[in-house]
Amino acid sequence: MRDSRSRLHAEKSSPIYYIDNLEKEHRIMLRFRNHPRIVQTTSPSLHIDINLQRCCIYMEFASKGTLHDMISSFRGRPMPEVTVGRAALMILQGLEALHSRGYAHCDLKPANVLVFPSKCVGQPWELKLGDFGLSKEPCSDPWSLSGGTKQYMPPEAVGTKGVMTMMMGQGVDVWSLGCVVLEMFGSRPEKMGDIYAWGLTKPVSPLADDFLKRCMEVQPSRRATAGDLLKHPFVAPERVMRRSVVPPQPDQMLRSCPPALRDNVKKGVPMMMMKMATRPGDLIGC
Repeated sequence: MRDSRSRLHAEKSSPIYYIDNLEKEHRIMLRFRNHPRIVQTTSPSLHIDINLQRCCIYMEFASKGTLHDMISSFRGRPMPEVTVGRAALMILQGLEALHSRGYAHCDLKPANVLVFPSKCVGQPWELKLGDFGLSKEPCSDPWSLSGGTKQYMPPEAVGTKGVMTMMMGQGVDVWSLGCVVLEMFGSRPEKMGDIYAWGLTKPVSPLADDFLKRCMEVQPSRRATAGDLLKHPFVAPERVMRRSVVPPQPDQMLRSCPPALRDNVKKGVPMMMMKMATRPGDLIGC
């Protein structure tokens, strides 16, 4: 939808009997206002329709869809490892922010990771965590929570006959991250009894393999934390956040130029002369 200034927003609505989940989601977005890895709400309160049958919240619009859409575009092929590492880094940054304040997402999966245009020139996209309706807040009883998506849940969160127990919080998110990384590498889950098993279809680097083992440690007490994984070389910024070689647009080049060169362009001096006159660092930068 568009607001009074014609800015695009996303509206998330649900029947009124899900108002508690929607209120929680809105509360968490407000708690992490301005965090670059958490989807932002664009309104200070929940909205209820005049018939008292539906409620909704307004959020920033993810024009590039979801991580699920991005994975689907590869049609079962593995995504490049550097791309997987970059996505994992951004997800971890969001998880670490949640975990450091006592929250847990509890339903991490590609459909709940939204893709936005990057604000960094030369980078194609950035990711933000969304959908906090099932999340654990610092004061909530983990046994009172309903479960997330079974394919992304660890063994300790699945009780007998496949009933979700949600006895864990932050460790669940780390396991789910491992499942998401495997899915980016082209894997698909297979049901085995009450749980789902994931396996690699093609070899990955030793760094990626070690990262996955740390995410998917069966013993929750031995599983890595989001803070630990942010230090892992698989997601090291110098490895995964290299600038893409994307030619700058003419208006970007013009903004980077000294005033005298801008004046020359306006007078008709060819753009190629302007491009040669500026330093490479002036053309592409964050």
